[in-house]
Amino acid sequence: MNPLIAEFLGTFILVLLGNGVCANVLLRDTKGSQSGWIVITAGWALAVFVAVLCTQQYSGAHINPAVTIGLAVAQQFSWEFVPGYLLSQLAGGLLGGVFVYLFYVQHYKVTDDADLKLETFCTAPAIRGSSHNLFSEFVGTFVLVLAVLMSTDATVEMGSESTEVLKIGLGAIGAVPVGLIVFAIGIALGGTTGYAINPARDLGPRIAHALLPIPGKRDSDWSYAWIPIAGPILGGTAAAGIYLWFA
Repeated sequence: MNPLIAEFLGTFILVLLGNGVCANVLLRDTKGSQSGWIVITAGWALAVFVAVLCTQQYSGAHINPAVTIGLAVAQQFSWEFVPGYLLSQLAGGLLGGVFVYLFYVQHYKVTDDADLKLETFCTAPAIRGSSHNLFSEFVGTFVLVLAVLMSTDATVEMGSESTEVLKIGLGAIGAVPVGLIVFAIGIALGGTTGYAINPARDLGPRIAHALLPIPGKRDSDWSYAWIPIAGPILGGTAAAGIYLWFA
């Protein structure tokens, strides 16, 4: 499978299952309604597990622009492939958001709270404050990317037979360990902003929310949208810098 297609499908799976658990917990009259934060964090951990399991052999399973950029800064991934990976991840996240809506459309219709509807697509802070919200996303993603870099790297060949073998991705850790890392981040550090720790996971579905004809929806909170983009990218870059400093 082409690595870009794998990144698209992997991010689609990630958002379908991850935002799907948010919809299951937050929307009215679902079987999982009001089942709580532990279900959401466990669901996201399992979403990462499935996405990595499906794509690690084809693309390294970045499924996250912060991971892609962090690995490139750490000289573990070629900058040549970064734009294609980012676009594929964003597209996969957008389509995943669309499919969550189509899957739970009946429950969107009976849910009155427009804020809860938005939170099934993208993150929102528990207490709004730009600097602290940015710091939260920075720290959560720092932990994720540092864990990738400090773990044994997998390899995947990209391009022609003469292309250098690159050490890349969440798949470097393995599907089960990376799922546990995301679970730990959610349990310990997710309470402030909902731990996007992934620009594509937040921006793609946020665009879907803006475009879809969701009944009774609010605006897509674009004034906040830069934080789950900038925070993870800065956190991933900082983790790469620490890795290079001590490597």
